[in-house]
Amino acid sequence: MVLKLYGHAHTICTRRVAVVIKELDIPYEFVRVDFLNGETRDPEFLEKQPFGQLPYIDDGGFILFESRAIARYLVKKYTLKGSPSLIPSKPKEEAIFEQAASIETTNFEPHAMGISLEKFYNPMCGTPTNEARLLEHAALLDAKMGAYESILSRHQYLAGDSITLADLFHLPFGKAVVDAGFGDIFEKRPNLGRWWIDVSTRPSWLAVKDGSY
Repeated sequence: MVLKLYGHAHTICTRRVAVVIKELDIPYEFVRVDFLNGETRDPEFLEKQPFGQLPYIDDGGFILFESRAIARYLVKKYTLKGSPSLIPSKPKEEAIFEQAASIETTNFEPHAMGISLEKFYNPMCGTPTNEARLLEHAALLDAKMGAYESILSRHQYLAGDSITLADLFHLPFGKAVVDAGFGDIFEKRPNLGRWWIDVSTRPSWLAVKDGSY
């Protein structure tokens, strides 16, 4: 049975999974869930995803939710033998990867999400943008990027010289930061800017970034 991805094309976490599926060239079926009309609260959906959140996958009857967990599972199962893996296998290299993945979760996402919420999600739901809070999130994210510049001055990607999930995980909220008008956070730092251009122009991301998958 073909892998099924249940989500919404324009949600951050759905795109986080979709880019990994495209990166690994996995055949799949996309099943659209209309969360705006309450489909994530339906009993049938909640049976699969008890938190009522997007996305989840059905891989031949194996149900899994949480986008980062899904991504790790897909890499472990679908990376072709002999192909570079998006999760390193040697202990020290894997530890550096997990460090980079943690950096994305704890240092990048909170403020990138704050920018996205204030600029896009809240207005969509009828709440005006709080400009002071928006700028606060942008300033806090900008401050974190100095450490990224230092890391990326030493190697091409966040966990070494090969791309990993840690890099790909930045793409959905990174796009939101750029779309919100804060692209200079990346661009003004040479190594960070070089990295952002690299990861954000990968064919896998170009295929899903605008929700056309």
